[in-house]
Amino acid sequence: MISAISADHPARAEAARDAAMTAHAERAEQGAPPPSAERYRALVDAHFDFIWRSLRGLGVPAGSADDAAQHVFLIAYQKLGEIAPGRERSFLFGTALGVAANARRAGARRRELCDDEATAVAADGAPNPEQLMEMKQARALLDEVLDAMEEDLRVVFVLFELEGVPTEEIAAMLALAKGTVASRLRRAREEFRAIARRVQARALHGGGRR
Repeated sequence: MISAISADHPARAEAARDAAMTAHAERAEQGAPPPSAERYRALVDAHFDFIWRSLRGLGVPAGSADDAAQHVFLIAYQKLGEIAPGRERSFLFGTALGVAANARRAGARRRELCDDEATAVAADGAPNPEQLMEMKQARALLDEVLDAMEEDLRVVFVLFELEGVPTEEIAAMLALAKGTVASRLRRAREEFRAIARRVQARALHGGGRR
């Protein structure tokens, strides 16, 4: 499995909770019954990092991923009563797909070579400048390859290869037959390798991104 970029940052989850707590207060002022705060906090704690990384894999720039993740969880907060127990991750990922698509349509496909991992590691374990550059280059390469993939294949690839979601769960999350997931995953791996070879060849010859 390809190593995913970590998004383990307590401040991000706290910001998502804060955004929904604001909605909680607004609903209370309007006299609407608020969703369960405890269930929402458990939802954020369990799935925030997964959704943040998924949004990055689906093409949301690093500089926009925090806001996009908070938006996903705000939607989840507002619809919490409609989410069946055990279906939380499927709901969140489906919502993330829509949020990522909207971000791309809104022109959020800026190439940002900010360091994702550096924001997640403690200061005493921070990489040196050479390691930091390597991490940026690796993330930029991964972003470029993922951007060039067919969307249906990219979604399955991100879930399985970057997040380690089992094929059975992917099938349930995307409402697909397990055979369809296996077929898309096979094609996605082939496409990923082919695109990666082209991108690396351009880089070796000093070519720019097309």
